Amino acid sequence: MRLITTALVAVFIAGSARAADLDKVAVSVARLLEQGHYSRHKLDDSISQKLLAQYLQDLDPNKLFFTQAEIDDLSAKYATTLDDAILAGNLDPARDIFARYKQHVTDRVAGNKELAGGKFDFATKESVALDRKNAPWPKSAAELNDLWRKRIEAELLQETLAEHAVDTPAKTVKRRQDQLLRNVNEMDDESVVSGFLGALARTYDPHSEYMSPSELANFEIEMKKSLDGIGAVLQSEDGYAKIKEIVPGGPADLDGRLKVSDRIAAVAQGDAPFEDVVDMKLDKVVEKIRGKRGTTVRLQVVPANASDPSKRKIIAIRRDEVQLKEQKASAEIIDLTRPDGRPLRLGWIEVPSFYADLGHSDEAGAVSTTKDVSLLLERLKKEGIQGLVIDLRMDGGGSLEEAINLTGLFIPKGPVVQSKDSNGKVAVSYDKNSKPAYDGPLVIVTNRLSASASEIFAAALQDYDRAVIVGDERSFGKGTVQTMLDIGRFMPFFSLGAADAGALKLTINKFYRVLGGSTQLEGVKSDIVLPSLTDNPEIGEGALPNPLPYDEVAPRRIDRNDDLASFMGQLQALSSQRVAADPEFRYISEDMRHLRKRLSDNSVSLNLADRKKELAEDAARREARTKDRANRGAAFDAVAYEVTLDNVSQSELKKVAFDRKKKGSIFDAADDDRETKEDAVLPDAIRNEALRISADLTDLLKGSKTASAQTGGKNPATP
Repeated sequence: MRLITTALVAVFIAGSARAADLDKVAVSVARLLEQGHYSRHKLDDSISQKLLAQYLQDLDPNKLFFTQAEIDDLSAKYATTLDDAILAGNLDPARDIFARYKQHVTDRVAGNKELAGGKFDFATKESVALDRKNAPWPKSAAELNDLWRKRIEAELLQETLAEHAVDTPAKTVKRRQDQLLRNVNEMDDESVVSGFLGALARTYDPHSEYMSPSELANFEIEMKKSLDGIGAVLQSEDGYAKIKEIVPGGPADLDGRLKVSDRIAAVAQGDAPFEDVVDMKLDKVVEKIRGKRGTTVRLQVVPANASDPSKRKIIAIRRDEVQLKEQKASAEIIDLTRPDGRPLRLGWIEVPSFYADLGHSDEAGAVSTTKDVSLLLERLKKEGIQGLVIDLRMDGGGSLEEAINLTGLFIPKGPVVQSKDSNGKVAVSYDKNSKPAYDGPLVIVTNRLSASASEIFAAALQDYDRAVIVGDERSFGKGTVQTMLDIGRFMPFFSLGAADAGALKLTINKFYRVLGGSTQLEGVKSDIVLPSLTDNPEIGEGALPNPLPYDEVAPRRIDRNDDLASFMGQLQALSSQRVAADPEFRYISEDMRHLRKRLSDNSVSLNLADRKKELAEDAARREARTKDRANRGAAFDAVAYEVTLDNVSQSELKKVAFDRKKKGSIFDAADDDRETKEDAVLPDAIRNEALRISADLTDLLKGSKTASAQTGGKNPATP
């Protein structure tokens, strides 16, 4: 199976990567990059220089630990020698650089905790940079000390202003510093080498990547949307693995004893003794809790409401398959009343990723985006939808085959995407469906976070003039194809660690639209652009280091939908008028200006009075918007019904609020107004306008008479 984000050619074999000969792993990774990467670039001095810069950027992204003098010293020592060291199987330079970084963190944390305990009156007129990734390295230790003094002061001020603080500002900031040191101390040799090889891969392009065995296992879980475990999402906090979320329907949920915010202190396999996991790396704790289906894991838990952390309870849970259903496709049926009183029934399908059961896609029961969307689509058609919207916002991609197959649900049989290898050979991929599953009006919503497979899907439907693309100015711009190579297969057969050497996600192809252009860097440009907080040039392929260039191949002959093309100008004009008059888009435009100014200024004041004034202005703005929304009422006279993979075959569908909070909402990625997110459901203006565009498209394509006649099927909430 080919993948855009990756393709699996090896089965993950459980075991500690410590057993692998990491030096031999490094040599294999280097040779594969030289011989297999799309660029076919040799590992030479130019790559060595880029690797050193990338590795230092990974370790110290905000340039807060190394000074320019140290960078000069490291450059003199390693800038043109890392390539030779790696090919010789010598990883000592990586270990040396990390050791220096670790010592700096250790020293700095001690000093920062002293700073956090000091007195600040917050009356200064100074400010601190929000993002230093493009800043120069500090010239001296004195400059570095001043940067940290401002940074600690900013954190203390932030906590002083916090409305719901759980501890004093000093304690909170000191705790963060302890966590920083803990994170660095948890980095074993495997983690250091993994990070270094990851930096090496990314010197070739942003999407080539070395993956350790545990990272590979997590990738498999992400692609097949299931795992064997207890169904609990963990996060690291104060040295504990804390329960962030219980997966609905999983073993922990069905058991009922494990609660959100509980902390795990120790883990035992079956009847074996407990192993303390406090201060253990989170991924190691996760590995111990996951396990073979049908086995039992025992957890020693500090309850969320326990005042004394020594108070523990023991919970034994039988592991089982956990379906990550909330990360799969879902749908809604939306009944709208148009301004002139005519009813309209639309379908909305959300596709969060292009997932597939790697290596098992042809087996019965294998998960598949196309299979799931087909089920949802058949139910929507049965309920008499007159138009369809597919939401690809924040869809980062996945399986290339799924992108091709999903496209086939909406176009006649024909070419979907082209790809070119490093030798310049162009191949064309076709959908296999003899006829589309849905040929009605279609709108696709994208944003700057829509990437890879979602761009192939959107681009193909745009090239065929099959759908109207709505959203940000353009999508992410990832036009490359990766394959996953099992490093162990390329190591000498006598290497003891070959079985758990990890994998290399390697860019081997670029893909192209059927009309010849690549989505690389360019992305998929929207037919109708809507104001959006994610429409920021800081998001996308062009903002990543070392992207491959844009180019084109010869176009393919296809049959295009002339009707849609002829209506595009009208659709754009109608939408433009509504957007100009919509208060929600005015708010988004205001927030976009605010965000861009903040990014441009790249600083925050250390003055308490100034910050309070800013907060008061923000609060007044939120309050004014809340009142305005209340006075305006609902944006739509609409009724919504939820269609999921669990209820798609049921006779009755659940009626849900049209505007409601959803996990993974676009606001979680775009909106930094935390109070608003927590306390209220913000209108999704882009969703609303996409539905209006769908209504326009339905009228234009089928005519007002047809649209009036098609008032939709039976009420989906009744048998």
